[in-house]
Amino acid sequence: MIKLEDSIQRKKGAVLSYVSLFINILIQLLYTPFLISKIGQSEYGLFSLINSIIGYLTILDLGFGNAIIVYTAKYRAQNKYEEEQKLQGMFNIIFKIIGVISGLIGLILFLNVNNFFGNSMTLVELEEAKIMMLILTFNLIITFYFNIYSSIITAYEKFTFQKLIAILSTLLKPLIMIPFLLLGYKAITMTFIITLINLFVLLSNYTYCKTKLNIKIKYTGFDNQTFKVIFGYSIWIFLAIVVDKINWSIDQFVLGSISGTIVVSVYSAASTINQLFISFSTAISSVLLPKVSKMIAKESSNDEITNEFIKVGRIQYLIIFLMCSGLVLFGKQFFIVWLGENFIDSYYVSIILILPLSIPLIQNLGISIRQAMNKHKFPALVNIIIALLNIIISIPLSIKYGAIGAALGTGIGITLSCIIINIYYYKVLKINVIKFFKEIIKMSISFIIPLSIIIIFMNIFKFNNIFTIIIYGTLYTFLYLLTIYNITMNQYEKNIIKSIIKKIRR
Repeated sequence: MIKLEDSIQRKKGAVLSYVSLFINILIQLLYTPFLISKIGQSEYGLFSLINSIIGYLTILDLGFGNAIIVYTAKYRAQNKYEEEQKLQGMFNIIFKIIGVISGLIGLILFLNVNNFFGNSMTLVELEEAKIMMLILTFNLIITFYFNIYSSIITAYEKFTFQKLIAILSTLLKPLIMIPFLLLGYKAITMTFIITLINLFVLLSNYTYCKTKLNIKIKYTGFDNQTFKVIFGYSIWIFLAIVVDKINWSIDQFVLGSISGTIVVSVYSAASTINQLFISFSTAISSVLLPKVSKMIAKESSNDEITNEFIKVGRIQYLIIFLMCSGLVLFGKQFFIVWLGENFIDSYYVSIILILPLSIPLIQNLGISIRQAMNKHKFPALVNIIIALLNIIISIPLSIKYGAIGAALGTGIGITLSCIIINIYYYKVLKINVIKFFKEIIKMSISFIIPLSIIIIFMNIFKFNNIFTIIIYGTLYTFLYLLTIYNITMNQYEKNIIKSIIKKIRR
């Protein structure tokens, strides 16, 4: 009964993840141009920059959040409820200590804003940056204080609640911000509202754990042995998070120091699209970590792991290819219509970032498999080297080519990492990536049909406004879906579609 309930929760969680993403896309498309028109390109760049800097401090999680998910799921599968309670009590204290440390580091950053950006920002921008940094530091402290409850909800596979709260918070941001923007308030007020909404989410998670899951976190002493085992596991996840932050945030920091807030805004617009791509691919894999952890705990075979890897990867590829091809076909005109001629370089930045990222995105389940197997040491070391290479390449390229140069450094790093990690999957984790890529190539052949038709149409009938972009985008999506359902999808994938349609009809 529990297995059935967990399976239902995973399916609902994946579906709600995509609902949340579609809502988020719609809001980004409508809200971002309005936001930039009200606060200006420079203020938007400043807001994005400070958010990315404080985002660095989330690495202080040290990978413990993922460790709690994996070990809680493992203890539940083995009916070790006492060990589960001890684990939660110990890490609840640890997260509170991390929250204090993050506050001290945030204060240090606040005191050094002038040293970091004094040469590229105005005095007004520097003062605004300091205030936003203080607010976001407080935001981070309270996040760490309640951090354990989000991990517990994921470990218990209660994805329906989690995703509904995410959807609500996504809707609340523009609904609350728009009136304030109309009244003339700018980035500082936006930062304050984001903090309030985050507090709402955290308190909701806390209340759900206490009232619905009956979680009673008690500190029963520090278990050195358990901590050593989990720290040995989580330290490599921590390093992976560090790499992730370097790859996706260092470019904005470098551009902010060298070129100022205008160039940062161009990169940030592309980064927004990039994050949507990442979110689409993780919508499925993010709900599968507890399941994969249980599979590893029960010693599933390499063939079973490979089949799960391919099954999830195929579904992700169907989604990611549609998005990537749509970006290439319509992206340039889209950025011009969406944000204006000043953001045309955002199209090239997004292409450079997203195309190399497409393979890692459809293989996202591999990260969960590595974590569940406790085999993430080598990938973490590889990605650290790649991240350092990214910094070394990106700085001179940023100086010479601005946002496009920064993206090139990151794109090169992603490509190298992807090649090495796939070799690791095949040689060490025994995942049959050759079989995986054969599936991907076989699927790709059918995509020639919708691509050819839409390219012919685009060469006959030009498009230069939002109406024609929507018409072409809708036509291409229809042709693509028609092709994949009749030619590309296997029976398992068709059954998912049929199941969703039945639920919508109900």
